[in-house]
Amino acid sequence: MDGPILVTGGAGFIGSALVRHLLTRTARQVVNVDKLTYAGNLESLEPVLPSPRYAFEQLDISAAAELERVFRQRRPAAVVHLAAESHVDRSIDGSAEFIQTNIVGTYQLLEVTRAYWEGLPPADRDAFRFLHVSTDEVFGTLGQHGEFTERTAYRPRSPYSASKAASDHLVRAWYHTYGLPMLVTNCSNNYGPYQFPEKLIPLVILRAAAGEPVEIYGDGGHVRDWLYVDDHVRALLLVLERGTVGESYNIGARTERTNLQLAREICALLDELAPRGEPHADLIAFVGDRPGHDRRYAIDPSRLHEQLGWAPEESFHSGLRRTVRWYLENRTWCEHVASGYYRRARVAEISPQGDPEDRRRE
Repeated sequence: MDGPILVTGGAGFIGSALVRHLLTRTARQVVNVDKLTYAGNLESLEPVLPSPRYAFEQLDISAAAELERVFRQRRPAAVVHLAAESHVDRSIDGSAEFIQTNIVGTYQLLEVTRAYWEGLPPADRDAFRFLHVSTDEVFGTLGQHGEFTERTAYRPRSPYSASKAASDHLVRAWYHTYGLPMLVTNCSNNYGPYQFPEKLIPLVILRAAAGEPVEIYGDGGHVRDWLYVDDHVRALLLVLERGTVGESYNIGARTERTNLQLAREICALLDELAPRGEPHADLIAFVGDRPGHDRRYAIDPSRLHEQLGWAPEESFHSGLRRTVRWYLENRTWCEHVASGYYRRARVAEISPQGDPEDRRRE
């Protein structure tokens, strides 16, 4: 598979990690298509911006004419679709952007990609791939046991997850109806350097390091399955290069933590790496739960492991330590990305009583 890889959302968290990987560990050319919303930051790509194999196109994936120009001029051999509005809290406050980007934008991208793909020479058409990167949140919530598999029915419960589920269905429909050679991945919660600080792990790190309240929804018992972003990127490239067209692959590291456990682990690392005289865990405060808050996610990555030989290289302990250290050492980056629309605020108010037992009784 020769030719550039077109990455949508390449200035975002996962997208920038993918672009950095492609330009430092492969010989591939990369075309980064990003609207540069509040969560898109070209500073995340500074290490690779001088590369002659890198090209940037600032545009909205809903803009069909501009997309057509990019495909016509750049001639990609593959598309990795990461561009998305991705924060559940923000989708609750304002769902319109999520519908526009995640559904309408994906539709426009699919249509432009299909027209381009249909016009390729037969050999290039056979080699072309469209990889759609999605989330485990489309599956809804789990009980205390079990894991999401590729056969799990979709049960989205937030505007964000519903918009991602819709985009997944669109991609599969374009494969079954038009033959567009697609692959879909559904990943668990990512973490690592360069993540925008509205997400839980960087939010906890930055709030605790600043001596601010570390707000935990509900009783803190919501469970997430955590995946280091560089392990995710390796999985994406394996799926792109060796995955079976038309198939889905779940990506997860089987690293479950409750939100409260996670916050305490981060606080313990901060006690070691940036001591403040008092335990950082004293800053933990419980807040009212988020509407429609899924209780537990857990991914079964067996298909990815057995068929493509993928396994995570980073343990949760080592990955979390690397992440905490990175945020402590890159305060300037954090200040720059937080200086615009985002003010490190959560939807919920701090509970005046702050007791998880009280929250369970409500």
